[in-house]
Amino acid sequence: MPGLHGRRRAGPGESFWQFRPFVAGDPANRIDWRQSGKSDRLFIRETEWEAAQTVALWVASGPGMEWRSSKEVPAKAFRAQLLLLALASLLLRGGERVRLFGLPRPFAGRHAMPSIAGSLPQMAARPEDPRIARHARAVLFGDFWEPLEATGKAVGALATQGVRGHLVQVIDPAEETLPYAGRVRFEEVGESTMPPALVPRVEAVRELYAERLARHRAGLAALAQSAGWTFATHRTDQPPEMALLSLHQMLAPA
Repeated sequence: MPGLHGRRRAGPGESFWQFRPFVAGDPANRIDWRQSGKSDRLFIRETEWEAAQTVALWVASGPGMEWRSSKEVPAKAFRAQLLLLALASLLLRGGERVRLFGLPRPFAGRHAMPSIAGSLPQMAARPEDPRIARHARAVLFGDFWEPLEATGKAVGALATQGVRGHLVQVIDPAEETLPYAGRVRFEEVGESTMPPALVPRVEAVRELYAERLARHRAGLAALAQSAGWTFATHRTDQPPEMALLSLHQMLAPA
């Protein structure tokens, strides 16, 4: 049932929620006579409140997200924005509401896609927005190479608001495989106070690099799990359709 999700409380909807005793002031046409006939009391049949779901979307920005290892793969920011817009389109077509972090109101209806695309530059720099309603869902796209404490703080704040969500780590293939060899000078993109790192033989540190990458990724998965969120990774040299399908399935009503 796209666009309709149970709120675990009585309200307008089609799914049965509970019977409760009739009280003065209840309209007589809400009495369930079959249930009432089983006892000497009158009962009201209540349905579960169903409403469209709001999904808040965010994509990281900055020089690191603009980096790519070769012309054969897109920049991480380009792929992350593509996934965000494709997911937004599917959600709107399913009757959901879409919100961008930092913007005051959610979008609804298929006609909203140009507005969503045009609003991407106005998105909040950090995945923080106290206006996101409780019971909303959130999907955060980024490379999440920053210290785990920073990501954990953002996820924890959203979880405290009652927001459930998903972290999608979008990375370049070279960031995972470190395919370089020989003497390589590594410099951080953008403005940085970190000095360049000159590695005499990159192949000699590849195993250590893989261990630290795995440790960081395990940390991201652990902090997501502790908040009741999910975590997934996507490489820019892989088709975006699989990542989109996985996200859409995770956002489907249970």
